[in-house]
Amino acid sequence: MPEEIENDRHSPAGKSPSAFLTMTSRRNFVRSMGASIAAASVAAESLAAQSAGSQRSGSERLLVDNPFHPTPAPVGVDRLPLAWYQQRSRILRTQARDRGADAVLLQSDTNLVYFTGCFRSSGERTTWALLPVDETDTVYWFSPAIDRDLITSWWSTENDYYFCYPHAEGGFPNRGQLARGTRVDLWEWVLGKLAAKGLGDRTIALDRELGPSAQRTWNRMLPSARAIDISSECLALQVIKTPEEIALTQRAYRYFDRIHAFARDYILEHGTTTTDYQIGQALASFGINLMMHDVKRDGRPHSAVGMDVTGNYVRTGVATAYPHPNQFFHAQVQRGQPLYVNCDILLGGYGGEGYRNYILLPSTQQHDRMWQVVADTVQMIVEEARLGAVCSEIAYKVHAHQVKEGMQEFIYHRPGHGQGQNFVGHQPPFLALGDDTAIAEGMTFSVEPGLYDARSGIGINPSDRLLVLEDRAVLMSRIPFTREWSYLNV
Repeated sequence: MPEEIENDRHSPAGKSPSAFLTMTSRRNFVRSMGASIAAASVAAESLAAQSAGSQRSGSERLLVDNPFHPTPAPVGVDRLPLAWYQQRSRILRTQARDRGADAVLLQSDTNLVYFTGCFRSSGERTTWALLPVDETDTVYWFSPAIDRDLITSWWSTENDYYFCYPHAEGGFPNRGQLARGTRVDLWEWVLGKLAAKGLGDRTIALDRELGPSAQRTWNRMLPSARAIDISSECLALQVIKTPEEIALTQRAYRYFDRIHAFARDYILEHGTTTTDYQIGQALASFGINLMMHDVKRDGRPHSAVGMDVTGNYVRTGVATAYPHPNQFFHAQVQRGQPLYVNCDILLGGYGGEGYRNYILLPSTQQHDRMWQVVADTVQMIVEEARLGAVCSEIAYKVHAHQVKEGMQEFIYHRPGHGQGQNFVGHQPPFLALGDDTAIAEGMTFSVEPGLYDARSGIGINPSDRLLVLEDRAVLMSRIPFTREWSYLNV
């Protein structure tokens, strides 16, 4: 028997020896890769559990306590309670009533979550919630069928649903009703529902301004009704954070402190043997496990909601020099290069952004100059953000200092933006030259007076969450803006 045929007899399914070796190598690779991933996940979970209840060690010893920080929400308060959302909806109903409205119809996902507490997103399947102003704690939903259990298991007086998008008239296969072809205009559909509820000749407050097409449908379906835009009231309530929101945000930033300390230790430990991608993946895994060690959950809706830890924008080298890069980050960490650890965190919809920049020594004169100007302007924003201060004036002072220090070529954006909640990162007001809003207690801002030098391959844009209190403003993290923290020997 020829040798190749004899070898084939010992190969699986009669495969050739080369195919067998390739398959075996692939199997071993997948097996070893899976073991590595599993080991990394277990290690992150174990370390997070230890960190959750341990004394400070490693980079955590450099965290700076601030006596003016609000008291964090205690463990066990993983989201705001239903009563909080009902109270916010009462305020909105009162404001709508004061403007002559009989009901509020919410459509924006941001507003639906903020005023009902039901965490969900619509996508192309539009959802509405109706809040009659004379009914204290009712909410009438008009939703796609995909969310019917999610909605009715939370706060729902009634849920009237269409099947899916695009919805065919009479098509409810979940009820055994099959129909096709006649597509339903969902805006027309929900206006018909309002008319059926006796609102055909009333004033309805909407969280948006109607465009021409939507207005024509309104005029046809509700010719005797009046629509008013209440979107500014919805936003204003979200801009000023309540004590409960601030407490939950502060708790999220306590996790932030430990996540960034972990990332710094990871960089010191792995040095040039790792990539920016691996750092981001490691800090995200550590962060989620750190939070989930404390979060109560049963696998059902409405627990462990609004949670996230991201490390997708960790980047090193020249990629740091672009404020809004479009490339994927998978570069080797190198000495003499900047490293940007970008992370966002949410707990029950609250948290925000926290970024820190590193230089893996040796540094350059240009990097040192840029780092110092950024550090100085961070402090400037903290000192200037007082009650009554005007956002544009703060931005002007920051930019003036940057220009004075010869950094004008490296300025790409405003020094900060209002920080939102429930996956809304950017929110008015803005620390920008075009925003003359006066700062009020309870506002929160990002602090990121970044500078970017593409020719030198250097970008520096730390960020934190700045909370405006009655007599001062405080950064909500304990992560220092110091050279000791930022300049690393690896």
